[in-house]
Amino acid sequence: MSIETCRDYLRARGYEARIQEFGVSSATVELAAQAVGCESAHIAKTLSFAVDGGCVLIVCAGDAKIDNPKFKAQFHTKATMLTPEQVLSFTGHAVGGVCPFAIERADVKTYLDVSLRRFETVYPAAGNAASAVRLSCAELFSLSNALGWIDVCKNWQ
Repeated sequence: MSIETCRDYLRARGYEARIQEFGVSSATVELAAQAVGCESAHIAKTLSFAVDGGCVLIVCAGDAKIDNPKFKAQFHTKATMLTPEQVLSFTGHAVGGVCPFAIERADVKTYLDVSLRRFETVYPAAGNAASAVRLSCAELFSLSNALGWIDVCKNWQ
């Protein structure tokens, strides 16, 4: 997958016009916030974890960090991030451009962290390390086929 796959996915749902492509990297929260022109907290970062032999994507606010005890309580395992190679294999997106859209593997489960709910607008990546898409939290939930809202982050309150 790539920005083209993400673009096709969002086009089919009427959101293509909201994709922003940059001439600079948006691979980190700080770079993405600079490229978009927003506070870093509004960047919806997608983190990839190994859970039960599959992949769990957690989309959270840019200023949030995974809280290990909360993660373990939610998923009954230690928070172990995937390697860049595993991320690409599971999601089809390279680290720095991982987004929760058009993920076709059945063993990838997506959740949104409550740290995002304080914002009207958030900006997840759109399939590569130089893109973003402007969405409300409700739109992000629907477009990502999220399984639910969870509370596994800290440092944002």
